Amino acid sequence: MTAPSATPGPSAASARRGLAARLPEFPWDALIPAKQRAASHPEGIVDLSVGTPVDPTPSSVQQALAAATDSPGYPTTIGTPVLREAIVEFVHRHRGAPASLGVDGVLPTVGSKELVAHLPFQLGIGPGEVVAFPRIAYPTYDMGARFVGAESLPLDLAALAAHGDAALPEPDAAARIRLLWLNSPSNPTGEVLDVAQLASIVTWARERGIVIASDECYALLPWTVDEVPSVLDPRVNGGSLDGLLCVYSLSKQSNLAGYRAAFVAGDPDLVGELVAVRKQAGMMLPGPLQTAMVTALGDDQAPAAQREIYRARRALLEPALVAAGGTIHGSQAGLYLWTTFGEDSMTSVERLADSGVLVAPGMFYGDGGGTFVRVALTATDERIAAAARRLERL
Repeated sequence: MTAPSATPGPSAASARRGLAARLPEFPWDALIPAKQRAASHPEGIVDLSVGTPVDPTPSSVQQALAAATDSPGYPTTIGTPVLREAIVEFVHRHRGAPASLGVDGVLPTVGSKELVAHLPFQLGIGPGEVVAFPRIAYPTYDMGARFVGAESLPLDLAALAAHGDAALPEPDAAARIRLLWLNSPSNPTGEVLDVAQLASIVTWARERGIVIASDECYALLPWTVDEVPSVLDPRVNGGSLDGLLCVYSLSKQSNLAGYRAAFVAGDPDLVGELVAVRKQAGMMLPGPLQTAMVTALGDDQAPAAQREIYRARRALLEPALVAAGGTIHGSQAGLYLWTTFGEDSMTSVERLADSGVLVAPGMFYGDGGGTFVRVALTATDERIAAAARRLERL
């Protein structure tokens, strides 16, 4: 007897394409032609499109890593006691965290991007729920929502701080928001939310049961503001960390992008939820890197020196962009000059590429960035000087 044929189902190939089919194309692929054009310049490319550090990792951190390379056992998800204490001390010194924040409210992560991308999943957010974030923003906030089938909702955070629900696109949107991302200083605009704005947003979110995750990885790079406040600051949160997470990275301030050294700090109950999920998933910062991270967190001199390097590069690029016909907006802090030449962003990208200078189009960061380009300070002094000369000739 011939066995009945099985009912055809989806092919393995189509199943593999399931999630990928829901995602947009990786934006940086669209920049390849402009990068090739800039690379053909007789004096070489000046790549200001990506904010990746180019200066040396502090020698003390390198030495700490080398000394810890004999690490045969598994690291812990929650981090070593000395690392957790170092994180607590750092947020007390630099992010205004209250004395009540202890080791149960901090957790090292494998860089900050993985946390941004997977936080909705780790908080149990899914279809029918909303992840909100700044209307001009780092694209990974949106990706995190897409990964779990949630809805993405770009918001004007300044308007939200001033007007609450009136700033939402639909009156009932707040009822479906589970997670609200803040990013101050902003990538890409460099804008900073002040204490009053942050406090207003925190109050609004708490009244609606919305978790706030605040990405503050550029906080030690202020330029035209006196401070970059944190959601951990009692002036913002009224002395309570309930419903609040601060996401932080050492990639920018300490040139540790290759180390993937980051952490989250805030509400101990929320941190506990993340620990429980991450243990099951095996998300652990390698042991030697935990040791190196302790050294980096305790060193305030290296980030301060790095800030002065970026200050000097900014002082060269800013007037050169203006001389080339650009207008700089925001850019109060961080590693970027958010610049418009009054034209479509890709037109600006291509025009600057003809001079061997590669920048990122603002359209990568949302509809509001369509006439802007993001110009990074992360190139060597020699390349920054070359870019300034070429821009001034424009």
